[in-house]
Amino acid sequence: MYRYIRYIVLILAITLCDIGCSYAQSISVQAPSKVPAGDNFRLSYTVNTQDVEDFRAGNIPSGIEVIAGPYTSQQSSYQMVNGHTSSSSSITFTYTLYAVKHGTYKIPGAHVVVNGRRISSRPVTITIVGNAAAGRGSQGANNYDDDGGAAMKAAGSRISGNDLFIRVSANKRNVHEQEPVLLTYKVYTLVELTQLEGKMPDLTGFHTQEVQLPQQKSFHVERINGRAYRCVTWSQYVMYPQMTGKLTIPSITFKGIVVQQNRNVDPFEAFFNGGSGYVEVKRDIKAPSLSIMVSPLPKRPVGFSGGVGKFNISAQLNKKSIKAGEPLQLRIVVGGMGNLKLIKQPVVNFPKDFEKYDAKVTDKTKLTANGLEGNMVYDFLAVPQNQGHYTIPATQFTYYDTGSNTYKTIKTQAFDINVDKGDGKSGSVTDYAEKDNDIHPLMEENSKIHNINEFFFGSAEYCVVLFLPLIVFVVLLILFRKRAMDLADVVKTRGKRANKVATKRLRKAKKLMQASKANEFYDEVLRALWGYVGDKLNMSVEKLSRENISDNLKGSDVDDNTIDKFINAIDECEFERYAPGDVAGNMSRTFESAMSAIMEIENVFKGKSKRKH
Repeated sequence: MYRYIRYIVLILAITLCDIGCSYAQSISVQAPSKVPAGDNFRLSYTVNTQDVEDFRAGNIPSGIEVIAGPYTSQQSSYQMVNGHTSSSSSITFTYTLYAVKHGTYKIPGAHVVVNGRRISSRPVTITIVGNAAAGRGSQGANNYDDDGGAAMKAAGSRISGNDLFIRVSANKRNVHEQEPVLLTYKVYTLVELTQLEGKMPDLTGFHTQEVQLPQQKSFHVERINGRAYRCVTWSQYVMYPQMTGKLTIPSITFKGIVVQQNRNVDPFEAFFNGGSGYVEVKRDIKAPSLSIMVSPLPKRPVGFSGGVGKFNISAQLNKKSIKAGEPLQLRIVVGGMGNLKLIKQPVVNFPKDFEKYDAKVTDKTKLTANGLEGNMVYDFLAVPQNQGHYTIPATQFTYYDTGSNTYKTIKTQAFDINVDKGDGKSGSVTDYAEKDNDIHPLMEENSKIHNINEFFFGSAEYCVVLFLPLIVFVVLLILFRKRAMDLADVVKTRGKRANKVATKRLRKAKKLMQASKANEFYDEVLRALWGYVGDKLNMSVEKLSRENISDNLKGSDVDDNTIDKFINAIDECEFERYAPGDVAGNMSRTFESAMSAIMEIENVFKGKSKRKH
């Protein structure tokens, strides 16, 4: 009897143990209660056994986007105490989510089948507030991962070209000279990419400007060959071809860092001992090269402005009735979309009696993905010298229309001006009174009689005065001939004017720096640097690159330190535009670096000139 009772107790114990084990199984949830909008975060479900089936998460609300998941990780541990061995195991299902918009969202509980029983987790409430700080979330690509499965690969896993690559595209592959081309670099990834660096090299034959994209990158999903990739537009450039024929955009090697999971590290040990469950893997991603076919423009008509795109022109006169000697201002505005910064200045044919001055040019353009848009404003100043009625004829502007592939000429209206008599001498009419022309009686005063040798005619002074104009003429002839020869030497003339032009541009850049106009300041400093070296070395725009500049300066006996200083000045100017911190300090440092580099090169050329003489 006692034996039967013992068997019954044993069977009941085993049954209760199984039931207890089943009920002991549960799902724990880990997720932040508050998340900044635009940030990535993780939602993890952990079951304290590995014998699970049919895991299903609750429906994710529309205010939260699923970037990746679920990807799984398993953990097991064994203990032996006083000869008794115990073990435990668990499995974790993790999602990477993206906080889309503000609000409070409830994620229902997840379900899983354990030992034939269906168990559930508690629901999760997440509040999305504020905004993610720059450099977090999608900006740094720190937390995005998506291929519909395990985004974070195990440490040591191979990263193939299908897991991470860059595509290069151009909105046009066949264009005309000066017609803008939009170049786009897009990153596609199935792995967790945390950092990416790459820079557009100097392009021969293109005038290139980078489109300013938002610092906080916006990622989206694109399917390629049936696989869902996380992709982002990394950079864009608007390029204006300056040469014809087949131009090649070289391949670029980007430096990336990919995070992989080290599943051999115990998470508890990593937490308490300062270890990490992740490893960083450096990866080079090569963006392919691209070719653009550039066709020459048809035969250029007389007066072609160099403009390629779609333009309009207008004019405005500040006065139509003025006095002689007063200034008159005529404003010409060329607007539209195209190579606005590369067009020639419109020609205004003022009447001959008008004194003309150099135009003031104001750049009101902006670079977009469609190209350069906006207006170039030209303010002409003229002063009429005489009274009368004058007409300023219409100003013409001829450009190449990329829409119709034809040359078009547009023009402003003509202006009639009435110039009244001025207040000063300029433009006034002088009335001369009639002189008394009657014959007067002979002067009867005492006269002094001179000796014949005392006459001026035939004296030494007379000979000097007689030959002095001839001597002056010969000297002026020699000087003008030398000046004409110097002007005929275009290379020498450009070299002499290089420092003067650069100084004028740096003076303008200093005013922009004092006005805290950072973008205009850096554009003007770059124009000063590129323009100076182009004039000094007689290099055309398409040949201006760092390598060509360095080689030509070495050929002109400029030392390596000075060359490095000039190249670094260009690099610093391009870098400081986007450098964080003190904007005024960045501009001041860039200005000093550019001015110092130009002065040192100028001193080298002046020293060579003195040695020649």
